Amino acid sequence: MTAADRRYAVLFDRDGVLNVDHGYAHRPDQLEWIDGAKAAVAALNRAGVLVLVVTNQSGVARGYYGEADVDGFHAAMQEDLAGEGAQIDGFYICPYLADAPVEQYRHPDHPDRKPNPGMLVRALQDFAVEPANALMIGDRESDMQAAAAAGVAGHRFHGGDLAAFLERILAGTDFPR
Repeated sequence: MTAADRRYAVLFDRDGVLNVDHGYAHRPDQLEWIDGAKAAVAALNRAGVLVLVVTNQSGVARGYYGEADVDGFHAAMQEDLAGEGAQIDGFYICPYLADAPVEQYRHPDHPDRKPNPGMLVRALQDFAVEPANALMIGDRESDMQAAAAAGVAGHRFHGGDLAAFLERILAGTDFPR
């Protein structure tokens, strides 16, 4: 495979990285973008880099909202991004939790629940991206552990402008820009 044939992806955690973490965000009216998040997604899209979201959604397992609500929130994100000429290429959620009050989402250690790498591995397989050609941006140690377990470089976002943060990271890679 030549360099031109490679597919690249940036995997983002959702709450606290793309949108402000207000705690169990699931309604479109709760969507508040992190500074620079829409610009970061748009820049990646223009460069031909896949944008994938991998997010634990324990609010589903806790009975606070359903998977359809998560889908609605993601649709609102896509609608906002479309106004910027941008999109997220794939959403991966893990609604499972070890001590979930909602029995159908109770699992002692679901392979998709970060820090396990299941969502990341599946996303990369679905989009035919080699782990060496992917980055994970998250705000928690569990995101970094999932990235390491999937063989993906992890970068911890501590707030600020996401586009500027991403540009600093990409400057040290062979990712297209």
